[in-house]
Amino acid sequence: MQDCRAAGFQRCNSTGESELNGNATTTHRNVALLSVDSELAPRITTSVEIDARLQPALKRLRLPSGLLQRVAGVQERRNWAPGQAFDDAAVLAGRRALQSAGIEPGQVGLMINTSVTRKHLEPSVAVRIHHGLGLPSSATNFDIANACLGFVNGMTLAAQLIDSGQVQYAVVIDGEDADEIQSNTIDRLGRADISRKDFMSEFASLTLGSGAAAAVLGPADAHPEGHRMLGGVTRAATQFNGLCVGSVDGMFTDAKALLKGGMELVVSAWTEAKRDWNWSGMDRYILHQVSDVHTNAIIKATGLDRSRVPLTYPLLGNVGPASIPITLAEEAKRLSPGDRVLLMGVGSGLNTAMMELAW
Repeated sequence: MQDCRAAGFQRCNSTGESELNGNATTTHRNVALLSVDSELAPRITTSVEIDARLQPALKRLRLPSGLLQRVAGVQERRNWAPGQAFDDAAVLAGRRALQSAGIEPGQVGLMINTSVTRKHLEPSVAVRIHHGLGLPSSATNFDIANACLGFVNGMTLAAQLIDSGQVQYAVVIDGEDADEIQSNTIDRLGRADISRKDFMSEFASLTLGSGAAAAVLGPADAHPEGHRMLGGVTRAATQFNGLCVGSVDGMFTDAKALLKGGMELVVSAWTEAKRDWNWSGMDRYILHQVSDVHTNAIIKATGLDRSRVPLTYPLLGNVGPASIPITLAEEAKRLSPGDRVLLMGVGSGLNTAMMELAW
């Protein structure tokens, strides 16, 4: 663990950790998840296909084929069809989620978009989705961006506003498009000036996939059929803000340092959370979907039961903030009333979040 004075903190305890270290804990009194739905991109791009496109670079750099499959565990990922936009897909997921919840667009008081993907800086992605869903002018709408944790953060904020009585129903939504970054990365890795180090720094970009998801939240006392949102924790380690930096041009990572910093953060959050929460025996752990390496590290570090960790990254790749709700939507059909579900993720920056649901 980094000495806190070296990290710039003024107050340090006897073990060299900052006295400012700790989790932020949130509890919810009367909020339920009413539905969660996804919209999967229709085109499948296999890792074998990407290997074939990268074959000249792999040969020149003396790297083996099959790294995406053997190291990351990603066999394939999804891409949108020609002319299909990520925000249109988010609208489809949102309509399906509203229909599943039995909520009319006119009842929605809040819509939060959590997409990392955006076509432009202004206006927000949220306004396009608000219009596409036919939400009323009274429905507040905005974007929340926090790398791969955005959806969980959005759920937490929406739940707080429902608990406070400011809104009755909220939609949290996300659409991601990895097509451009995937194409740009493959083209760049084929250049003659790319070194082995350069190649590995962009390896994570090749695991990304496209998809969309949406969730509807509302008051638990009005929806006994809903799934109670109990609360959770967040924790920041923003001294690691330069380890994973991405744009449409590419995503560049220091994979070794990122994994180390991420595991330190997760273990610290998990350990301190034991003061308020008992998450050792959950029925499902819905992790942010990254890779075999990331998943195995979290399972080992926190002692999770591997059989209770459903995986979607082998066939969908890392769909950014949409990966947790997509995985939850895929797993929902196998959950039973009374099951305890923990949403867990680490986002570039670094931040971590854990949220408990009572199914």
